[in-house]
Amino acid sequence: MKRLFLTLPTLAAAISLQAADYTNFIVINLDDVGYGDFSYNGAYGYQTPNIDRMASQGMCFTHFLAAQPISGASRAALLTGCYPNRIGFSGAPGPDSPYGINANEMTMGELVKQQGYATAIFGKWHLGDAKKFLPLQNGFDEYYGLPYSNDMWPFHPQQGSIFHFPDLPTIEGNKIIGYNTDQTKFTTDYTTRSIEFIKKNKNKPFFLYLAHSMAHVPLAVSEKFKGKSEQGLYGDVMMELDWSIGQVLNTLRALHLEEKTLVILTTDNGPWTNYGNHAGSAGGLREAKAVTFDGGNRVPCVMYWKGTIEPGSTTNQLASNMDLFPTLSEISGAPLPNHKIDGVSLLPLIKQEKDANPRKSFVYYFNQNDLEAVTDGRYKLVFPHTYTTYTEYEPGQDGQPGNLSTLKVHKPELYDLRRDPGERYNVITQHPEEIIKLNKIASEMRKDLGDNLRLIKPTNNREHGLR
Repeated sequence: MKRLFLTLPTLAAAISLQAADYTNFIVINLDDVGYGDFSYNGAYGYQTPNIDRMASQGMCFTHFLAAQPISGASRAALLTGCYPNRIGFSGAPGPDSPYGINANEMTMGELVKQQGYATAIFGKWHLGDAKKFLPLQNGFDEYYGLPYSNDMWPFHPQQGSIFHFPDLPTIEGNKIIGYNTDQTKFTTDYTTRSIEFIKKNKNKPFFLYLAHSMAHVPLAVSEKFKGKSEQGLYGDVMMELDWSIGQVLNTLRALHLEEKTLVILTTDNGPWTNYGNHAGSAGGLREAKAVTFDGGNRVPCVMYWKGTIEPGSTTNQLASNMDLFPTLSEISGAPLPNHKIDGVSLLPLIKQEKDANPRKSFVYYFNQNDLEAVTDGRYKLVFPHTYTTYTEYEPGQDGQPGNLSTLKVHKPELYDLRRDPGERYNVITQHPEEIIKLNKIASEMRKDLGDNLRLIKPTNNREHGLR
């Protein structure tokens, strides 16, 4: 048998070569930013030149869906690759939440740490605020930010009448370092810490999760951008978020890391249009945050990876924030968890492989386990359910919420998303073959995850969140 012997210098060089063969990851997750809030996609009254440049040099996803149209559940899906109801996670957990991310789930941080990545999150966590739920116990080396939404504090406009929030903590690592921090500093702080993290880890693999608190109300912007937009405070906030993204991209460029770093920009759900001029735009999609019409679930997504992603490319194939988890797994070589996940790798789309279509369908669960709609990317079948509507009353203004009402889908509705992305024209009588197809997908998911709307209990649901 032929044996291979390596001298120490040769072995060191081989190890060094292997260590250099990696891809860094930066996931930037904005808050309540809508499908129409970037200037490349039609935003009014301000420009987002850094995001526009990222889009022109990268890939835009035009049919990218958050797993649920609400912050905590959406972020749980992004970080685990699972429908939130699969892991017992729902809604937007607030102060002293009895539930959060279960230790038995693998987060994106834990995923890449298997391959020796340095990991950090700067910004909004929202997967539970008890110590056992916080980032340092769930795959991240560094953490600075807010444990939940920035409006969960004593200065909420409905404090005392509807809400009774305690002081809002700012956390570094596992320690509270302040309460009710001046929110005008957060976008800058998150950005500064992100740049420091990139520089510190420039010679080894890293994963940065930059989870901005903006543009969630209450809006706050630094003096650098205050009064700069024609759209008012919301435009100022978007300009500062664009600046932040530019700072991150410029740092990669200065450190010659662009070709070995995949940057992903998305948002957790659609805009909170109840807040009027302090809210974003769904870009003509129906309804908004906390509703499973596409104004709530369909969000912008841009990916940039110099030398790998074709500049100026676009995909209209169906994709979800759940799919980022297995995408990072495939690129990094990190093994997936032994338990079932719902995401699929988007690498074939990123590399523009011929006929690539990794995600064949998506189910719109909401609340704890309500299956409200299903799509194959072209047609969307909406099941009877009650939902919050933003169209019955005038929205609020200047940080005050407007009134809301509820409507009900009484019978199944079918929408052709190619011709009618705004979901205005019910074509349920015209495509019986599509109804059969979509109902079959929904039935299979009900067998797996159940459906509270139809009193169907799950047969394969880990329900790990309530711990």
